[in-house]
Amino acid sequence: MRKALLPTIIFVVAILLVIRLFYLQVIDDTLKLKSDNNAIKKLYEYPERGYIYDRNGKLLVANQPSYDIMVIPKDVKDIDTTEFCSLLNITKEDFLKKIEKAKVYSPRLPSVFLAQLNKKEYAAFQEMQRKFNGFYIQKRSLRDYQVGFGANVFGFITQVNEGIIAKNKYYNSGDLIGRQGVEESYEDILRGVKGIKYIQKDKYNRDIGSYKEGRFDTIAVQGQDITLSLDAELQKYGEELMINKRGGIVAIEPSTGEILALVTAPSYDPAILVGRQRSKNYTMLYHDSIAKPLYDRGLLAEYTPGSPFKILTGLVALQEGVIDETTSFVCHHGFSYAPGRFMRCHDSGVSVLHNGIYNSCNTYFASIYMKTINKFQNPPAGVDAWSNHLRSFGLGQFMGYDLPTGKKGSLPTSKTYKKMYPGWGWSSKTIVSNAIGQGEVLMTPIQLANMIATVANRGFYYTPHIIKKIKGGEIDKKFTTKHMTTIDRKHYEPMINGLFDVYNRGTAHGLNVEGIDICGKTGTAENYTKINGKRVKLQDHSIFVAFAPKDNPKIAIAVFVENGYWGSRWAGPITSLMIEKYIKRKITRKDLEKRMLEGSLQAEYNKYIANPILDTLINKSIKTPIKPVVKDSNEIKKSTAPKN
Repeated sequence: MRKALLPTIIFVVAILLVIRLFYLQVIDDTLKLKSDNNAIKKLYEYPERGYIYDRNGKLLVANQPSYDIMVIPKDVKDIDTTEFCSLLNITKEDFLKKIEKAKVYSPRLPSVFLAQLNKKEYAAFQEMQRKFNGFYIQKRSLRDYQVGFGANVFGFITQVNEGIIAKNKYYNSGDLIGRQGVEESYEDILRGVKGIKYIQKDKYNRDIGSYKEGRFDTIAVQGQDITLSLDAELQKYGEELMINKRGGIVAIEPSTGEILALVTAPSYDPAILVGRQRSKNYTMLYHDSIAKPLYDRGLLAEYTPGSPFKILTGLVALQEGVIDETTSFVCHHGFSYAPGRFMRCHDSGVSVLHNGIYNSCNTYFASIYMKTINKFQNPPAGVDAWSNHLRSFGLGQFMGYDLPTGKKGSLPTSKTYKKMYPGWGWSSKTIVSNAIGQGEVLMTPIQLANMIATVANRGFYYTPHIIKKIKGGEIDKKFTTKHMTTIDRKHYEPMINGLFDVYNRGTAHGLNVEGIDICGKTGTAENYTKINGKRVKLQDHSIFVAFAPKDNPKIAIAVFVENGYWGSRWAGPITSLMIEKYIKRKITRKDLEKRMLEGSLQAEYNKYIANPILDTLINKSIKTPIKPVVKDSNEIKKSTAPKN
């Protein structure tokens, strides 16, 4: 019995192997399709990408036909290259270079020889195609932009590179893929699914029909349409207001976290990244190191937030119980916080929370910040408690929105200051500039917008997002998940009352819009860089945050204008106009509109064009602002008086 066991096992295994081999080689034809089979040619049918609409159903991005000339290098034989080059208006050197590039990819597989022919070029080549063995035409679709704005939101489509092909087997040479914006974020949804036709060839390499009568062929599936939360009219208006200015505008619907407008300035017409000139135009945009049109300032630029940060300073102080609404401080045009150290302020007199907000009193907020830090056993514990409150507003971290680019800003903790001041002590006086948004805190415009949306909601927010609806699908549940802050709801109301009076009798007086109760906060961020080791002050940035209406708010917004002097000069008027445009759908403040549409900061920016070294440093500081270097706890920078 035992003697028969081993031969029996060997016999059974052998039979199973034979059956499996017979199945794979005779019955299962898919193995032939997966192999590099010279007798079978794959022809791809490319689907249309999904359409893109705005929140009101306006079509933003559609498609247009395009034609690529494909080449299979090993099949290129006995062609008249002179006639071929003349037909397509290319040189013989270009021809040889493109053929060599195709061979490097694969001698047997098709790759793009010449992309995006127009209809006239397509018709001319199609008529002569029979004379050019190894070449054929592949029909695709390119984007057709229905609007001339929103380039940073949409992104663009481009050919895949070898790295993408190696990582994702869906893509082949010449395939198109979304890059930047929603084209990249929602690539898998927008692209659809390619169809494939398998064509049998004879020994003379001639097509003889569908393989297995088309049994394995698949049809292309069009990409899914998406609806953005973007308000096209508001986006367009925001980009118009930011002409000849640099900066960003981010508007959010507080009750949902939906992004209503995401403006970066300067920007460009998305249509210039479509067609044969795409590569040339992209290179031009990429190498513009002065205006940086490809740099999305709304998501990437990390700025010191200036006076809008006082909102958070006040809320944390209320939550920690170191003040109430009646706690007062006397301001004498500034705050002396250390011997020889004076934080200047344009305000004077007695300040409580209410008028401290609408007058933007530096003394008041520096005082309550120090009380907050000093409440704890030691400064590190105080800073960490303060930092934890701010993290609950989404600061110091990537926010999780559905766009592929962004920065997390900077939120200092005790570890930050231990590194800055190794070997000696530091106190609340050392870091008091944090109180007015001029310390080590960095925020992006979208974080500022989310912060003021959280205040509008009285203590919660939804992760900002650009998607509103996916045809035949669902949006990510994280965008409908409520995030609560560590600040009790009761503390928001007194803060909001102060923000309301910023427009009525405070630093934004004169920017109000009749019929709309707006709550806002001006801001002026000091702007420094280093030149040859010396700290040099540049023109201040203009900042404004707001929401409206005061009750049941519909829009929260942050506006940042680089080198815009002070908050109410540029950012404030733009904010009021954007709010009125969204809520009323028309503009009554024609005085503000005329000034903003016709106004320009180009002369300010030209100062830096005249000094390329300075311009390089300034552009670098936009990404990583230079912080003051403090050698010991007594050497604290003097703060100038921000004009809010």
